[in-house]
Amino acid sequence: MIRLAHLSDIHFGGENVAAVTGAAEVLRRGGFDLTIISGDLTQFGEIGEFEAAAAWIKTLPGRVLVTPGNHDAPYIAWFERFFSPFGRFQRLIGQVEGQTHVSPGLAVFGVNTARGVQPRANWSKGQISRRQTERARDWLGAAPEGQLKVLVCHHPLAEMIGGPMTARVWGGEAAAKVFSECRVDLVLSGHIHAPFAWPYPFGDRRTYAAGAGTLSLRERGVPAGFNIVEADEREIHVRAQAWMGSHYETSRTWSMDRRQ
Repeated sequence: MIRLAHLSDIHFGGENVAAVTGAAEVLRRGGFDLTIISGDLTQFGEIGEFEAAAAWIKTLPGRVLVTPGNHDAPYIAWFERFFSPFGRFQRLIGQVEGQTHVSPGLAVFGVNTARGVQPRANWSKGQISRRQTERARDWLGAAPEGQLKVLVCHHPLAEMIGGPMTARVWGGEAAAKVFSECRVDLVLSGHIHAPFAWPYPFGDRRTYAAGAGTLSLRERGVPAGFNIVEADEREIHVRAQAWMGSHYETSRTWSMDRRQ
């Protein structure tokens, strides 16, 4: 059994302190193979917010894989935002692009879909380039048959059905099709602040998109929370964990068939 903790959109500087503390307690006693944080560690990309995030991550057990989100580019430091949007992330958190994790039965690759600036009005939306897609495809495609193949990014590559906001990822649908064709099992993301899971409508429809909620005060119709992902040889289960004010409860479970 593979067990993953999938967190997103913590927004240090605007985090739900009790929910963040409670999530760390679950992780410390959970026996997870990997903890994944799919972006928006910070609220404004401030150095103090990154320092708080880094200190919190150090309290977590085992390996933690983190990708940036759009909030992790400095909001006020315009020179950095234009010329080194994820320099603070790299100095204080770690690798920005192409993070990987390999363990028995598991292969994970991280892609940065956030941008500091874009040629459109809303810079919070996502992008994935053809080069990023091909690099992830080649790495995950080389993983041995039978491993759970997971791609991590901040923005959902295809829109969440009925979601509270959009990601509008340039190159997203093309990338989702490529990842389906190379038999990626899961694409984990955040950004929407609401949990979801559904299959991409490509190939054999057994490449699944799954999004985690938020651990911030920026809730969008659902409680603060995160996801627990469990997979065996036959099925993948995504269990949304909702913060109830003093503890977490499973609010919804999605069960999906794995490729045989």
